[in-house]
Amino acid sequence: MYYKKRIRHLTQNKEAKILFQNFAFLSLLQIAGYIFPLITLPYLARVLGVEKFGEIAFASAIVAYLQTVVNYGFDFTATRDIAVNREDKQKVSEIFSDVMWARAFIMFMAFMVLFVLILIIPRFYEIRWLLIFTFCIIPGQVLFPQWLFQGLERMKYITILNIVAKFVFTVSVFVFVKQKSDYILQPLLTAIGFMVSGLISMYIILAKYRIRFLKPRPASIILTLKGSGDVFINQLFPNLYNSFSVLLLGFFGGAFSTGIFDAGNKFITISQRLTMVVSRTFFPYLSRNIKKHILYTRLNLTVTTVIAISLYVMAPLIIHLFFTPEFGEAITVMRILAVSLLFMALSNIYGTNYMIIQGHERRLRNITMATSLIGFGIAWPLIYYYGFVGAAITIAVTRAHLGVFITLTALKIKRNEI
Repeated sequence: MYYKKRIRHLTQNKEAKILFQNFAFLSLLQIAGYIFPLITLPYLARVLGVEKFGEIAFASAIVAYLQTVVNYGFDFTATRDIAVNREDKQKVSEIFSDVMWARAFIMFMAFMVLFVLILIIPRFYEIRWLLIFTFCIIPGQVLFPQWLFQGLERMKYITILNIVAKFVFTVSVFVFVKQKSDYILQPLLTAIGFMVSGLISMYIILAKYRIRFLKPRPASIILTLKGSGDVFINQLFPNLYNSFSVLLLGFFGGAFSTGIFDAGNKFITISQRLTMVVSRTFFPYLSRNIKKHILYTRLNLTVTTVIAISLYVMAPLIIHLFFTPEFGEAITVMRILAVSLLFMALSNIYGTNYMIIQGHERRLRNITMATSLIGFGIAWPLIYYYGFVGAAITIAVTRAHLGVFITLTALKIKRNEI
């Protein structure tokens, strides 16, 4: 009888309905995020081989830095601000416009930086077109303001548009990637998919939701950048051990080692996206109802634990099923990184979805900076001596430190607030 009443209460509660719908749509999105890459993965592994796989991973690691800069933490700060002001159409239009103008300016500067790096670094010049095509993913992401849909808690459009983008990319891979020399098309096809969904999303925002795209207001844009500065640093610094490890591996171990690491990390990355369903769904909700944090904590930890154990146990089967025999050493990488998923969950639970929401961005920034610098330091010897295994250990150990310190700090804040 008690549980029937609880279920009836939840089904009649408007916020609970929205939360469930958002969770359902994002779950569908992440299922699509699993299925589409799994369809192309065996094909790309067979056609491209380890070395071309490594080249793509190397270029992606470089562009990841620029992508983090262009995002500038808006995925969280803008989502939070939209969620709080979603009933005020004028305020939403102002936030939307300021963030879009800020990201467009940063994107232009980021491309100029990449262009200069291509000219002065021989290794970058060798893969210049791969880098440029990989960078093209960023304009597509800028056009697709996921943070706006999340803040408005309208996940349906995120789901539909992303599935469209993934479908376009998946079909295109089989049509255009026929031999190793076609590897350069992989990031370009991904970018086209994002562009398509980005253009459609802008039409929905302007036509359906009647959100206005205002003229640039320099003073307001500067305030927007300042307001997201701490979160941006918090997002940027993990690249010192994350993407940097792949970059360093590319210089020390070459394309083969990078390809092995990327194969082992593939399913970890896909799993991260799945666990982010819970995080992304709850972020705008917790921005208004922080007392529900314990419910989110239990759900996130349960989902992540099941995924981490499954990946660790099934690593040999997964690698042998989706890759060719030359990728066999990726099993070790996958098992090491599977453990790190639990610590990433702690960082999301107590960092992104608690400290940021509660306005403790600066303390979170300081923890992230200190831990990332440690990861940056241990990456050099570990990767130099142990290659792709050293890269996996670097990322796992640093994520462990980050997750533990963020959790301890957040729990201390909670006790003080009580």
